[in-house]
Amino acid sequence: MKIPLITLILFLGLIISSNGQANDNQKQETPTWTEEDRRYLLDNLTRSLNELTKEVRNLTEEQWNFKENQDRWSINQIVEHLAIYELIFMNEISVALQMGEFPQIKKYPADSLFLGTDPNKNNTTDFTKPFSYSVPLGNNDGIDNLTWLTTMRRDSIEFVRTDDRNLRLHYVNFGPNIHHKCMQIFSHTDRHLKQIKNVKSHSDYPKS
Repeated sequence: MKIPLITLILFLGLIISSNGQANDNQKQETPTWTEEDRRYLLDNLTRSLNELTKEVRNLTEEQWNFKENQDRWSINQIVEHLAIYELIFMNEISVALQMGEFPQIKKYPADSLFLGTDPNKNNTTDFTKPFSYSVPLGNNDGIDNLTWLTTMRRDSIEFVRTDDRNLRLHYVNFGPNIHHKCMQIFSHTDRHLKQIKNVKSHSDYPKS
């Protein structure tokens, strides 16, 4: 199995950190997930969805399906892709919870590392090889894809709002912890929100 480079780097970093010099480890406290962390995730998961919804609401069918060129995604496909990845993220979080906590890991990557981390910044199938299910087909209506994404995002928000576990002790593929993975959810939305705005700014984009 081919392990993504970012996961390997993070895993090696965790191993090195958790097996460092004894004196260093003694200075480290078990990472905790705070109410401030919860509020930060809730605010950004909600904000990113609201901004996306505002950007695509009331689009015509022609606007939903407009492409800058045949190699680019339509807004419809972008929203479908976000919904697909929301499902992928939720599955990864579920597996991490089932694996249990790893309190022996006293150090973990800085939160800032995950704000700019995008799982499909080069090729959307990089993390799904040999499968291509992350590539949007564009067969659904745009509003249906938005409803799909909204439904799952509400589940994500409810999970963050109500869960009382230490999400910084549950790791996804020994890379990011669940707090980091939730950061990737809204960071991924923010990135594609910029893509949607670029589509709408194209000179050939249909007018209302």
